[in-house]
Formats: sequence, structure tokens, C-alpha cells
Amino acid sequence: MFDEACIFCKIVQGEIPSNPVMENEYVLVIPDLHPKAPIHYLVMPKKHIIDIGHLTDDDDNYSLEMVKMVTKVAQGLEDPKAFNIVSNNGAKAGQSVFHMHWHFLAGKNIYGSGFSL
Repeated sequence: MFDEACIFCKIVQGEIPSNPVMENEYVLVIPDLHPKAPIHYLVMPKKHIIDIGHLTDDDDNYSLEMVKMVTKVAQGLEDPKAFNIVSNNGAKAGQSVFHMHWHFLAGKNIYGSGFSL
């Protein structure tokens, strides 16, 4: 369930302190240490899952609860429909911590800052 070498697993287990924004049995939401927007949170499962490509049928609760948690976090925004979710999957896509997580970004248009799809 946990990877002893994973920094996010250590955060989930409380070995590394964090300031949870919100959490439940399956998901932890914490502020990003290097925010790219006025609101920048990391949404992560409380189980070590490397990335979206490693989800299995046994992980349905984790993925569903991540989506539900994003909705709950968004309700606290001035405009609860104005946010971005970014997920880097694999080193070639820019993933640097190999514990699935989503970047929840709000409070500015990230496309106006040079981000593009």
C-alpha cells in the first residue's frame, strides 16, 4: 500500500509534516510547496499508485474519491467552476514524484502565463 522511498507516501503517513487542505479515507489534498497559481494544491490518493496508467479495478475508490475531492475543494473558490487539473504521467510527461497526483490550480488563467495544450 505504501512505498517506503516515496515522499508522498511519507506525507500521507504523517512522517513528513503537511498542512492538509482537505482529506478523507482515500485522498489527501495539500498545498504545493512551489505554487504556479494563487491556489495550487496537490490531490493524491492515500495509496501508492504510480500514475493513472497504473490504476487497477481495485483502485476505483481512490480515483472516484479524487474526482469528488476536486469538486469539494472547488466549492471553496470564488468561482467554483474556474480551475485546472493537471496530471503528469511518466517521466517523459514531466512527472517527478512517482505517486499519482493531480495539480489543482485556480485563481488565474494558467494559459495566459505561457502554459498551452
